[in-house]
Amino acid sequence: MPTQKNRSFAVIGLGTFGTTVASELARYGNHVLGIDNVERNVVRVADTLAEAVIADGRDEQALREAGMSNYDVAVIAIGEDLEANILCTMNAKLIGVPTVWVKAMSRTHHRILTKLGADRVIQPEQEIGRHIAQMLHNPLVRDYVSLGNGFHVVDFRVPESLDGKQVKTVGLSDDFELRALGVMRGGEFISCETDAAELKTDDKLLLLGRRENLRRFGDSL
Repeated sequence: MPTQKNRSFAVIGLGTFGTTVASELARYGNHVLGIDNVERNVVRVADTLAEAVIADGRDEQALREAGMSNYDVAVIAIGEDLEANILCTMNAKLIGVPTVWVKAMSRTHHRILTKLGADRVIQPEQEIGRHIAQMLHNPLVRDYVSLGNGFHVVDFRVPESLDGKQVKTVGLSDDFELRALGVMRGGEFISCETDAAELKTDDKLLLLGRRENLRRFGDSL
């Protein structure tokens, strides 16, 4: 199996969010440039990232001099300063960075960034808030991933009430319009292609379906 090709990332804004993103990308072996106009923020990541420079992301020339045009992805992690966020996004696009991800603070901000050509606009607080709310609402939900168009993959912890039952007897398809992708039992993956897999308490049941149907199934357990 081929290995994932590492890419280069420029992260502008080294607050808590930006520092976390930059440090994790570096930990995965990517070449990461960190940019911030506050010296202490840059010093904090100097030993973690491949490069860290003090520069104002609102200044197109400063970003060019930092070499940002050579990077595959720019992450604009500035949140509170709306003007700086927008100008950094415009500069990244003008410089020619192929892919630009930007942090937004509101729905209106999201729309503005989309109009500016941002490839991906993220609202971390809202996304994490929804994620946590879903898991708080149903303790059986360990994690989930949104696939778009209303579909999600959810990791359910199998409760005692389903212990010993085969997947085909749970009514996933008929009652909830869900598809079982598989079961994780420790480090073992058990396929559900035949629906004959037998569930055990605390298994991880991976389900594909729409949010409302996944919620109905979770509430039924």
